[in-house]
Amino acid sequence: MTILTRTLKQKIYFGDREGTRVKYSSLIAVVAVLLAASLLFVWSHVRTTELKYQIAKEMSLRESLLEENRKLKVEIAFLKSPQHLERVARERLGMTYPERDQVIFLK
Repeated sequence: MTILTRTLKQKIYFGDREGTRVKYSSLIAVVAVLLAASLLFVWSHVRTTELKYQIAKEMSLRESLLEENRKLKVEIAFLKSPQHLERVARERLGMTYPERDQVIFLK
């Protein structure tokens, strides 16, 4: 048996270890890249879903604040109305219109 046939037989029986290492390392690299890409995709999908829920929550809060703002504007308009101010002055503060002799005209 020559050295060449012995080497060929060893490669047949034991496999080409150098080639196998290269194949396995390439396979591992491809799997690692696919795994990283999959994880990135899943993370981005989860983050997008979280942001959608947060946006919906903020929009709901905005609507409730706008409604409260409208109610407060109506209340301000009511409190500033002359009829309301006159009633508060008469009932709470006990104020009345001045008598004629209490009025002083300035020239």
